Amino acid sequence: MNLERNVPIGPLTTYRVGGPAALFAVIDTEDDLVTAVDLVRSERMPVLVVGKGSNLLVADAGFDGLAITLGDGFGDVVIDGTTVAAGGAASLPVVARRTASAGLTGFEWAVGVPGSIGGAVRMNAGGHGSDMAATLTRVRVVDLASGDDGWIATDALDLAYRHSAIGPAQVVVRAELHLGHGHVAGAEATIGSIVRWRRANQPGGQNAGSVFTNPLDDSAGRLIDAAGCRGLRHGTAVVSDKHANFFIADEGGRADDVVALMYEVRQRVHDVHGIWLEPETRLIGFPNPRLEVEG
Repeated sequence: MNLERNVPIGPLTTYRVGGPAALFAVIDTEDDLVTAVDLVRSERMPVLVVGKGSNLLVADAGFDGLAITLGDGFGDVVIDGTTVAAGGAASLPVVARRTASAGLTGFEWAVGVPGSIGGAVRMNAGGHGSDMAATLTRVRVVDLASGDDGWIATDALDLAYRHSAIGPAQVVVRAELHLGHGHVAGAEATIGSIVRWRRANQPGGQNAGSVFTNPLDDSAGRLIDAAGCRGLRHGTAVVSDKHANFFIADEGGRADDVVALMYEVRQRVHDVHGIWLEPETRLIGFPNPRLEVEG
């Protein structure tokens, strides 16, 4: 395992801002996993699984621990009938397009999510009326802190809206999906429709998708917009004019500006609506990663 020190990991996220990890490694092989387990257990250090970085905001001060990402050795996709086995590093859009091309249905929603299979399991990612829980059957998880390595059935993962029981030191190295029989033309048409909708309704730029989870029976974007926050700027971060639950970081910007904007928007929404929004973005290296109200 190639272990590096003080590697900037902010650029590995879709925000492309933030500081370095004290230690960083790309896990490409089963031997690398064993080495990572030995390191974490002997040094008792915190672990961050970066994945594709599409749901992370790393503080400018960085992360004082071991950050890892799965390499191409864990990016394979194998289709056998309606069963799909994918490595934790496999790209969600790639899996969505490959399954559609195989005439399978049920995973088209993932074409617009720029994450990995492993990260999607950890947060039960979803969209367009579906999520990972809808098709996931089991996952192989390696716990870098304990050394445990085994398959876990979906019903033991406590999957809920943007939630799972996967812990910070646990790495989803493989997942199995059960999809439905469909038609290539229909599945690919659905994918095309989702891609067009996302281009029309969601902004580009340096962002990590939805910043806050949706409250029950409401939309975080609607609440933010109604609180007058669309276009609100704090330093190098701004609330998108296209979708108010997307925050955009300027090129060369600061992660601390993004989190400060999150605090301000959250407070304004509470002042107007009486609701405390919960962060969907994972905040890494910040003193208050859940944005709890102090006092």
